[in-house]
Amino acid sequence: MSPLAAATVAALSGLLFGSFANVVIARVPERRSVVSPGSACPSCATPIRPLDNVPVLSWLLLRGRCRSCRAPISVVYPLVELTMGALWLAVTLRLWGDHPWAVPGYLVLTFVCVVLAVIDARTGKLPDRITYPAFPVVLVLLSAAAVIEGEPGRIGRGLVVAAVVGALFWIMAWFFRAMGLGDAKLVPTLGFALGWLGWPAVVAGFYAAALLGGLAGLFALVVLRRGRKSKLPYGPWLAAGAVAGVLLAGPVASWYEGFTLGG
Repeated sequence: MSPLAAATVAALSGLLFGSFANVVIARVPERRSVVSPGSACPSCATPIRPLDNVPVLSWLLLRGRCRSCRAPISVVYPLVELTMGALWLAVTLRLWGDHPWAVPGYLVLTFVCVVLAVIDARTGKLPDRITYPAFPVVLVLLSAAAVIEGEPGRIGRGLVVAAVVGALFWIMAWFFRAMGLGDAKLVPTLGFALGWLGWPAVVAGFYAAALLGGLAGLFALVVLRRGRKSKLPYGPWLAAGAVAGVLLAGPVASWYEGFTLGG
């Protein structure tokens, strides 16, 4: 399958999984099942018809309102679906040529990042029900990809990065209260995935997270007039940084090689 064909399939699948992501985002913080019951209107509890549950399109056709009670449906729903589809497209295009077997692992990582970013932005929490299983799932998928591609060394490098950043974040969370425990539980998964790709991905991913988090803090301080001691969720920036690291690892590596070799 060509990269474009694979990316197209991934994009369409991402829209569907984006719809499921909305269910996870709504139910996991409330400790409800993501399997049953089926989706319903938050206002009138009327079950959503299959034709009204088509990603993005149904929201547009219904003009952002429930068919039964006409209550508004948040624009966050189609935005999550569009974001998932766009990111799955971009990740597949980025990796298909060099690491096609690793694509499923990074699509799972992207799903987790989008879901946790929205949940943390809404609730200020990163649920254990997502952070804990994310690591073994990503570990198994990317370890299998490394073995199939004949590069088992990627597993060791990923584990080293996961251990180092995990320990660092746990220290910052426990002793300095600079991070939340949820962040410390998430970073081993991000570190392993970025380490699997290589050091440029690690640098790009965590630098992007720090930069975005710093800019968000500055915005909150200057524009929103939040106090210096106000706690802002860092999970969205960790998630965004990780996805950026996956997508930018190649360009960063090329730039660094050109810079050091004078090319």
